[in-house]
Amino acid sequence: MTRTAILTLTAAALALALAACGTTVEQKAATGAVAGAVVAGPVGAAVGGAAGTAAAHVQKPN
Repeated sequence: MTRTAILTLTAAALALALAACGTTVEQKAATGAVAGAVVAGPVGAAVGGAAGTAAAHVQKPN
């Protein structure tokens, strides 16, 4: 595996971990968007925000 691939996978894993940070849906979406933007720019921000929102809804108590 090349160094670039390893760095990209590491950054992607970090982005997924950060997608669930926060207390509210808005906080989780924001941290996901920032992490996604760092990894993949505007498209990553959209995907990270969506992942943060999904994580928040999954963790929401019934």
